[in-house]
Amino acid sequence: MVGTMSVSVRDVAKTAGVSVGTVSNVLNNPDKVAAKTVAKVHSAIDELGFVRNDAARQLRAGKSRCIGLVVLDVRNPFFTDLARGAEDAAAEHNMSVLLANSDETSNRELAMLSLFEEQRVHGVLVTPVSDNLEPFIKARERGTPIVLVDRRSHDKNFSSVSVDDVAGGYLAASHLIETGKKKLAFAGGPISIQQVTDRLKGASKCTAEHPDVTLEIIPCRSLSILSGREIGEEILRRPKPNRPDAIFAANDLVAIGIMQACLTTDEISIPQDLGLIGYDDIGFAATAIVALTSIRQPTHEMGARAVELLIQEAEQTDGKRKVTRIEFQPELVIRDSTSMVSQQH
Repeated sequence: MVGTMSVSVRDVAKTAGVSVGTVSNVLNNPDKVAAKTVAKVHSAIDELGFVRNDAARQLRAGKSRCIGLVVLDVRNPFFTDLARGAEDAAAEHNMSVLLANSDETSNRELAMLSLFEEQRVHGVLVTPVSDNLEPFIKARERGTPIVLVDRRSHDKNFSSVSVDDVAGGYLAASHLIETGKKKLAFAGGPISIQQVTDRLKGASKCTAEHPDVTLEIIPCRSLSILSGREIGEEILRRPKPNRPDAIFAANDLVAIGIMQACLTTDEISIPQDLGLIGYDDIGFAATAIVALTSIRQPTHEMGARAVELLIQEAEQTDGKRKVTRIEFQPELVIRDSTSMVSQQH
């Protein structure tokens, strides 16, 4: 039996008794073909098991129906939720999303960007590792539309979808202070990631308004559970007077790691001895051993809106680029890890 991949448009045309051009119209512009002819061509396609060569079609068109999405860490549920939002929006336009992981490193980010360019993707959504956006500027000059996700462009040169992380950091610190905490710590890193910097900036702004409150910065290697555990273990090694009484973690994974380390001993109870708040409000936050207070972002909507902006930019053919910056406001979700009610028991 001949493999279906070897069946050509010419074979379909011959079986259906029509021209190659008619088969092409049925595949690409069926509204231009009589219903009887469309049925005849589809019957031949089913009989032969024909599979269209979309790669060849895309090569002729110069663009594919795929959108590239480069995120910092695909293991982080925040980014998988964001990718789902992007997929849902792309599907409405008969497009798909190719997900890539930069692993928080610039070299890998650049490699993924180059790969997507080579594949002639419709455009690229990216959460940049650093402030150096030069590779994305060059990619766009070569014809690849770019939209920033979970990050805004300081020079207003790129369309973007983000959350006001400075406001989120302020919200987190303010909540911890309202629960009576005085010795706050911020745990996150690398600081080169803009979201981490902005969240710290917001927390610093809030604590500066309270002379009796201090803010310690505890850097970590990555925004992962493992890094959080390392921070928790380091805090446990300190004498009790030198420990913070509350921690604002740069994301939920770091917060969950800190929680895991602290709950392996009875030295620290949450939230009585240590108030703990994360960021992103991933699904695991509500189901953690101690339900985690977090700063929520509209993750699914961010991914969907980013796709819409990318498609709009790809359709701009007059050379005049319209830059759109969408910035959502974060939301505080209070749970047991900071609950004032829990502290009273």
